[in-house]
Amino acid sequence: MDSGFTPYVSVKAYSHLDLPKEYVKNDEIVFNIGNDAVQDLVITNEKIIFMARFNGVPKKIEVPIIAVQGIFAKEVNQGMAFSVENETMQQVEDPSSDNENTASESLPIKQVKKSTKPTLRIIK
Repeated sequence: MDSGFTPYVSVKAYSHLDLPKEYVKNDEIVFNIGNDAVQDLVITNEKIIFMARFNGVPKKIEVPIIAVQGIFAKEVNQGMAFSVENETMQQVEDPSSDNENTASESLPIKQVKKSTKPTLRIIK
């Protein structure tokens, strides 16, 4: 926005997200998050939250950061694409039904495989 460009955000439209389904194409939705298009824009490490109008009806949109596929400028069609690992995408698609988790506890954590320690054997 500092350069006079219109910021667009591409979001993976997971089935459990409350997004306007009529604007979803190929499991993706693109939002104009410029000052003229949205109100109350908040971007945190966990979510992008804003109010927007769809067919004249205001709607609050909350998108987890891990669902963001990229951000780009409309005028030059350049920006940044983000890759999401398949394991992370599965965790977003199948959120746990436990509502007692806090936001930080519900974030996906990449698990590292435990390797076995090397052992020495005495050979005679």
